[in-house]
Amino acid sequence: MNTVRTPSRVPLPPSCGAWQEGDPPGRRQWYERQAPFRLEAGGQLPGLRLAFETWGRLAPDRSNAVLVLHALTGDSHVAGPAGAGHPTPGWWDGLVGPGRALDTDRWFIVAPNVLGGCQGSTGPSSPGPVGRPWGGDFPFLTQRDQVAAEAGLADALGVERWALVVGGSMGGMRALEWAVAHPERTGALLLLATTAAASAEQIAWADIQLHAIRSDPHWRDGHYHATGQGPHAGLGLARRLAHVTYRSETELQARFGRSAQGQEDPWSGGRYQVGSYLDHHAAKLVRRFDAGSYVVLCEAMNSHDIGRGRGGAPAALRRVTARTLVAGVDSDRLYPPAQQAELASGIGTADAPRTIESRHGHDGFLLEVEQVAALVAELLP
Repeated sequence: MNTVRTPSRVPLPPSCGAWQEGDPPGRRQWYERQAPFRLEAGGQLPGLRLAFETWGRLAPDRSNAVLVLHALTGDSHVAGPAGAGHPTPGWWDGLVGPGRALDTDRWFIVAPNVLGGCQGSTGPSSPGPVGRPWGGDFPFLTQRDQVAAEAGLADALGVERWALVVGGSMGGMRALEWAVAHPERTGALLLLATTAAASAEQIAWADIQLHAIRSDPHWRDGHYHATGQGPHAGLGLARRLAHVTYRSETELQARFGRSAQGQEDPWSGGRYQVGSYLDHHAAKLVRRFDAGSYVVLCEAMNSHDIGRGRGGAPAALRRVTARTLVAGVDSDRLYPPAQQAELASGIGTADAPRTIESRHGHDGFLLEVEQVAALVAELLP
């Protein structure tokens, strides 16, 4: 049985950085599947829950639904302020709302928290088969598993075909999987700063982050949720490294250079400004994100290969029938524009690849909202 509900309380266990029982739900709703959910790598989940948020109203003919897919440490809160139930403001707030590119007077916007996440969806901090958190026993997920779970949500909402599926980075991987696995359900497609398959370098950066978390003595093979001591140091190190890859050298030099942080002396144990900046982002993530979910989602990203079992990437990309735009960020050193050019050339329904101009590096797809809005407008005139 599949259900959608809007509860005031959802039974999730206390965990480090994860949404937990008793927290305000905010705008969240929940899709629940009671039947076993088989996974691509083997094994299964006995059932699952996806947290999601919606904006606007579904049209009587159900033709106006738009699926928005978040990146690694995002969640379902695409738009709106931080507050009760939401640790951060909407990550694409300028894109969603009345009169905006994703006009909620016209479109029905759906944003799920990914399977394996920690903001209301089933993940390592959720109760396992014996009642305690899954922890390190949570099974290996792939992007295909996550999209299959989202397809169940679409079914429960009565959405047979998305007018648009949009995502960047990890969200772009899932958006591409939607268009390849379910071409009949994907009307238009916007891929931002993503790739057909995780590259060796992308896997390498993620591997270092995974080692940082697993080397933390509080990791406990992933079984830390009931101890009160999560692997905060390891997750913070992972975030520091990741954040450097998300931004550009030009931006970091312009913003911080070699300046010391305040009155601190780097020659006497003090920090440079750029180090303080990384400390700030590490602390923010540790407060709101679960290390177990970070590990599961990084491994899922590393597994991403749209051509696996489909005759290779070129054959898989030829399955896409959606009107497609692919855009890269000119300063992105993690997902360089050549990867988006490869996608655009391989998708027969894609226009020429577009460029988002930004000094911010990979994060430009989140920050350059006006440029992303212009791309959305091309697909949703």
